Amino acid sequence: MTPKEVFFTKGVGIHKDNLASFELALRNGGIEKCNLVNVSSILPPFCKQISREEGLSKLSPGVITFVVMARNSTNEPNRLVSSAIGVAIPSDKNNYGYLSEHHAYGETAKKSGEYAEDLAATMLASTLGIPFDSDQAWDERKQVYQASEHIFKTWNICQSAEGNKDGLWTTVLAAAVFIPVR
Repeated sequence: MTPKEVFFTKGVGIHKDNLASFELALRNGGIEKCNLVNVSSILPPFCKQISREEGLSKLSPGVITFVVMARNSTNEPNRLVSSAIGVAIPSDKNNYGYLSEHHAYGETAKKSGEYAEDLAATMLASTLGIPFDSDQAWDERKQVYQASEHIFKTWNICQSAEGNKDGLWTTVLAAAVFIPVR
């Protein structure tokens, strides 16, 4: 049961109830109709990335759907929350890639996204035996990873939001959604 397709989505929801704000974030991301099952961070070999629109069209209500999801919530007015998924894809399509989840308070979308991307790339690099200095800045390590020619592509998807000014729950999520095998 290895997924052959994946898409990425994000969302934000605001409500007086924490669970309802999560539901609204799922709706904003388009995946509220699925029974979501969180899985760990492996991007299967030969798993094709498709657009959000194409992916959503392949999901039906109630389907068991595997996701790698980052989620964060706050009810503190103006508190910055973020959730990001980092992606690292190997050059050799026979190898698996990595997805990472990161959820933070007080980080911008850019900072959270880059952190998640760095984490995914670092996990892939260590699996592939690419030497790197973990004390180097992400931009420097990214150049090392790309120069190794073992890592084809890295990127991230991130959702951030400020907590609702009236103290309503604000939930953010980012997800890699695997299309169920039929």
